[in-house]
Amino acid sequence: MFFKDNYKNLINVAALLIHAAKIDLDYSLKEEAIIEQTLLKIGAKKENIKEIIQNGKEVENNSNQILEFTKEVKNMSNENKIKIIETLWRIIYSNNEADIYETNLMRRLAGLLYIDSKLMGDIKEKIKQENY
Repeated sequence: MFFKDNYKNLINVAALLIHAAKIDLDYSLKEEAIIEQTLLKIGAKKENIKEIIQNGKEVENNSNQILEFTKEVKNMSNENKIKIIETLWRIIYSNNEADIYETNLMRRLAGLLYIDSKLMGDIKEKIKQENY
């Protein structure tokens, strides 16, 4: 667990995940369930999860850049960073396809989070295989 009780950091991570889910203009309950599971894995408490997601939606709606969402993820251990990247790809492939906006987002995030492009590609393929 990376965040334990650091509520603000969890909200920013939620905002990043929500941003990825909304980028294709089709935010689904399946994507929200993936976000909930990930937030629980990185330290959110079950009783706070709905509130964290609601606050994450507000932060995401009121922001015009992803830099503020990525700060917390950038400081995570590689293990937790990979969990977030896997989650982002799961969100993208939850509808079995990745559009140009989603793949562009992931390319930008690879740079912002200092994720090697080979590792990013390997994670993408792993998640893609899970969905087929």
